[in-house]
Amino acid sequence: MSTEAKAAKKLIVVGNGMAGMHAVEELLDLAPDLYEITVFGAEPHGNYNRILLSLVLSGEKKIEDIMINDRAWYDEHGITLHTDTKIVQIERGSKRVITDDGQAFEYDRLLLATGSDPVILPLPGHDLPGVIGFRDIHDVDTMIKATKDHKNAVVIGGGLLGLEAANGLMKQGMEVTVVHLMDTLMERQLDVTAGKMLQANLESRGLKFAMSAQSETIMGEDRVTGLRLADGTEIPADILVMAVGIRPNTTLAADCRLHFERGIVVDDSMLTFDPSIYAIGECVQHRGIAYGLVAPLFEQGRVVANHLAELGFITYKGSMTSTKLKVTGIDLFSAGDFIGDDTTEDIVFNDPGNGSYKKLVLKDGVIQGAVLYGDTVDGAWYFQLMRDQTDTQDIRSHLLFGQSHLGDSGHGGENAAASLPDDAEICGCNGVCKGDVVKAITENNLFTLEEVRAHTKASSSCGSCTGLVEQIMASTLGSDFSTSEKEKPVCGCTDLTHEDVRAAIVEQDLKDIPSTMRFLNWQTSDGCPTCRPALNYYLLCAWPGEYVDDARSRFINERAHGNIQKDGTYSVVPRMWGGITTPKELRAIADVADKFKIPTVKVTGGQRIDLFGYPHGTDFSRQSGTDTPG
Repeated sequence: MSTEAKAAKKLIVVGNGMAGMHAVEELLDLAPDLYEITVFGAEPHGNYNRILLSLVLSGEKKIEDIMINDRAWYDEHGITLHTDTKIVQIERGSKRVITDDGQAFEYDRLLLATGSDPVILPLPGHDLPGVIGFRDIHDVDTMIKATKDHKNAVVIGGGLLGLEAANGLMKQGMEVTVVHLMDTLMERQLDVTAGKMLQANLESRGLKFAMSAQSETIMGEDRVTGLRLADGTEIPADILVMAVGIRPNTTLAADCRLHFERGIVVDDSMLTFDPSIYAIGECVQHRGIAYGLVAPLFEQGRVVANHLAELGFITYKGSMTSTKLKVTGIDLFSAGDFIGDDTTEDIVFNDPGNGSYKKLVLKDGVIQGAVLYGDTVDGAWYFQLMRDQTDTQDIRSHLLFGQSHLGDSGHGGENAAASLPDDAEICGCNGVCKGDVVKAITENNLFTLEEVRAHTKASSSCGSCTGLVEQIMASTLGSDFSTSEKEKPVCGCTDLTHEDVRAAIVEQDLKDIPSTMRFLNWQTSDGCPTCRPALNYYLLCAWPGEYVDDARSRFINERAHGNIQKDGTYSVVPRMWGGITTPKELRAIADVADKFKIPTVKVTGGQRIDLFGYPHGTDFSRQSGTDTPG
């Protein structure tokens, strides 16, 4: 019998978003060594929490706060990440994908997680500068920059995404008008009463609305200046955000003749019509439905990971979804069929003075849908009753008043949390039940919300279940519960934060890595790939001219002076200090590209020059006369 290790299969993931990376995380838990994993992302970032972009826009969070997997995570798990790189072609016959710079990569299994694209209405002027969607970090950066020099904004679309964009722009100081085709905001999630309450609340904050309004023309010549409605009304706009829906990204599937309809068609194992290609997320269509919320995407990720791990014993049957609006200060919950028909009945509680509204739609005693506004503490309970198809006839008289006759807009209410069964779903995004949270707290001695998030992922995605998680913590820990969150340490080698380390280097006159580690009681003798580059950088910044750059503590690509590619060649990024270069350096780079017949020279998303296809075994710095990355 051969003693050689079986070669790992090649898994390529197209899409570096939440759906694809959640599937990869699940796969690593099930079969960490089964695949050699390569990930391609069109954006120049690691995986981030897209549903928290609205909080970045409003200034409540920074980009680094919403990162889920930074570059170090990929390195730690042996995953090759290609950012700012698009896959433009799938060769199903030869099982290869082709990048936008002409490189080819082979796969044994391919996972498509290409997400969706924002719908841009084909109005006259839709291609003017200042007209954008709201889907990624680039869109948020564009909007934030616009708030510095401009005053007026228009958001077309009064759905969940449009209201988040409008609220964020308003918090950045802009005058914002929301233009909505229907007469009720969020009509897919709210009934008329809740929609009007939401509109009144947002108007009291300063947002303006044009309801039942048909957009006709985007005005402007060199840049958007306004929006003209069908009735002739003109609304000034220095920036116009379209948030009228999303469309599954099926371009790759169409080009390689992979079956798609509205989305890429998949079966209950998330397998496409090609036995080597799986697909998940907003790009897929399952049983005729394309999902746009995070909870179904994560459920799909668990299923596809199970099948990629060659276990194959779970299937995806579709998802029942709920919605919470992520506008600070507004508590809103919606799930199921909240409109009803002739066969259903409504139970309603309406207290406009206190801003509280509840509506439950029942059929034969079973909850079919719910809308909660203001008091959402029992949303998880109603959702559980709805999913379990529980007959509520015996508790109908106090159904509206909640499981424990308590309600405080989602925070507090320890008795309500304590009375929930262990199988009650707490975090719909990540499929975490109450029992999972309690078990993690008791077995791992967790005392803060951040620790619970790290162990269970509850409350780590959209954040709408944060109040309920805190209730469970309070009921489980009693007086030991702490709402304060610990600052993140540099890495597992120390409990100190980046700020602690930087301050100590200066205050204690620490001028090399070994003495820094000794003084700060590092828990490992030689550090790790996360902390050594950080220490090297901080020492360089603190003691320029004195500290000698430690080549061993550079990132691996910088130590190797290049990033090895699948075909054995390298991509090389010449260093340009501060982005400043000279004609001589540019000519040297061009000479090297000609001499070694470099097939691709690319300006990256980070505004650096990258040479792809560099042959192995040559010292680039000697050839070009420029410094290599470091």
